[in-house]
Amino acid sequence: MKYIFGLMVCVMMSTTAIGQLVINELDADTPSIDDMEFLELLSDTPGFSLDGFVVVFFNGSDNGGNSSYFTVDLDGQVTDVNGLFLIGSNSVSPVPQFLIPENTIQNGADAVAIYRGSDFDFPDETVATIDNLIDVLIYGTSDADDVDMIDIFRVHPNFTSIEQIDEGSGNNTNSIQRNNDGTYTSKEPTPKQLNDGSGVNLNGIEMVIANTQYGEGETFDIVFTTDRNVLEDFNFEISLNDFSFNNADYSGDRSLTIVAGENSTSTSITLIDDAIDEGDEVAVVRYVSLSQQFLTLNNNVQIRVVDNDFVVAPYGVPTDPTFGIVNSTQPIDYYSSLDAKADLELRQAMQDIIADPTVVRAQTYTDIIDILNDADQNPANSNEVWLVYSEEGRPKLDFQTTSDNNGKWNREHTFPRSLGGYRSIEEDEVRDGINVFWVTSADSLRHGNSDAHALRAADGQENGVRNNQHYGEYVGPQGTQGSFRGDVARSVLYMEIRYNGLSIVNGFPDMDGQLGDLATLLEWHRNDPPDDFEMNRNNVVYNWQRNRNPFIDQPGLVEYIWGDQVGNVWNEPSSTKKLGDLDLSVYPNPASDRIYIEGLENETSIDLYSAHGQKINTYSVVGDSEIELNLPSGMYILKFTSEGKSMTHKFFVNK
Repeated sequence: MKYIFGLMVCVMMSTTAIGQLVINELDADTPSIDDMEFLELLSDTPGFSLDGFVVVFFNGSDNGGNSSYFTVDLDGQVTDVNGLFLIGSNSVSPVPQFLIPENTIQNGADAVAIYRGSDFDFPDETVATIDNLIDVLIYGTSDADDVDMIDIFRVHPNFTSIEQIDEGSGNNTNSIQRNNDGTYTSKEPTPKQLNDGSGVNLNGIEMVIANTQYGEGETFDIVFTTDRNVLEDFNFEISLNDFSFNNADYSGDRSLTIVAGENSTSTSITLIDDAIDEGDEVAVVRYVSLSQQFLTLNNNVQIRVVDNDFVVAPYGVPTDPTFGIVNSTQPIDYYSSLDAKADLELRQAMQDIIADPTVVRAQTYTDIIDILNDADQNPANSNEVWLVYSEEGRPKLDFQTTSDNNGKWNREHTFPRSLGGYRSIEEDEVRDGINVFWVTSADSLRHGNSDAHALRAADGQENGVRNNQHYGEYVGPQGTQGSFRGDVARSVLYMEIRYNGLSIVNGFPDMDGQLGDLATLLEWHRNDPPDDFEMNRNNVVYNWQRNRNPFIDQPGLVEYIWGDQVGNVWNEPSSTKKLGDLDLSVYPNPASDRIYIEGLENETSIDLYSAHGQKINTYSVVGDSEIELNLPSGMYILKFTSEGKSMTHKFFVNK
């Protein structure tokens, strides 16, 4: 390894691309979470078209095998007035022309290269090549030389003397910068500036917003300031639109001017309180267009817009549970094949239902985000998910997308991946929705990676604390009441039946495919029975995967598989429909365009809810009545309230 200190340089031959395009600066490792990393290209002429070029990042680790892990197709891009083109995250200042996620560029020992071609020429895991090579930089952060990578590129006649360049130790504050003679120096980063200090001195502009979160109905100011007074009126436009957040959600001037001789202007934005439950949204303040004479010191500034029209479900949160309000959406006779069976025959009959390859579906690991947004929705606030273990709500928008998990939620495997032996594959990165799925069976253990019955929304840091501990070793955060315990017990017991190769055992095993502690989990199941939150969750997952967790619908089954009824024959308990204290008849069920209610003697308030707890309408009726429906097919819930008494009734609409 060749180290560089201060202005000491390492000579590297790079005669190719002079007069065309070179790698000018690389910052692959920045302190903390690598949010400021970037790659800068340089053309010998300003406004140089990058059509036909592609940037490829290669992984030099033993596992990476000198193969590609990320590409940037440069078609349609041009260098700026100084011939520079910056690739990096939105956290870099000035903001790059091409944005990539934070923490994308690996620290080394790795390589980055420019080629003639497109990203289609370099699918993931393409081994490094010299074909159509324009420029290359092999780099590290105090790593041993990647000799294999060096040997690949030394075959090229223009890179026979190539060496690995050191940026510095881990979490360093340097970048690798190309000198005019083709050598490299490691020093303080200079994104969007020529490394020798020459070139056009651009005026920087920065926007400042006091807070990162505002509620509907509030007004906030955006102040824009340039580094230097402008010489003539500077006109520019901004936008706040982002996905569902649009012009109907706010008001305020978006066409702005900094008057000649001054360096600042501002606008006031009012968030419209529309009385519609749209969920929390994000406004992204960005420049629509900006003169090349200005540097955007920051851009794409996100503002959380908190919707005050969230929905409260008719059932309780797990720490204050309710029972009997949410009914199972299982088909008639879903579990009938289990009757009169015991032991292994009962296990097999259960697996035949929940792992039936002709019915059951597997989704991608990224689809799980959408499933959890619905399945783990906080009953007290529809704009939040309910976090397992920490027992609290967290805004759905706070899903973890970088290595920083502070205040974020992520996907927790109740049966840890490292113990179950399943991992993500490339296709798991696709968010392709409910109608695109894999066929799956009892032997499809890899699909345990994205089985929503055993994945929960969890606080990112608490997820790290749990890690892959067995239950009993891990009992949850101090100060919580353990409302999650029965839930996680039933989820991992489901996994044993669903997939061949998994088992729940006593103690804390160290064998692949085994999770403990069975005695603890049985106790948790018995002391924390399925509540309405868990039943609703089962219904949501069933809608996606076409299978259910039988231990939520029929909690007694646990005893026949692991508990005090092992060896006895199972028969599904008979169920009767009781409409509470009010003597009512509600029909038909399923309904089409109306339902009829008989037996009301006093004024009664009737709330109509969707299957997921969103209130649709409220009616006030006396005596025998009919309610007209204008509803799509699906399950709905009626909540009757009269003289201090209340009850719920589930019905279906079938059109």
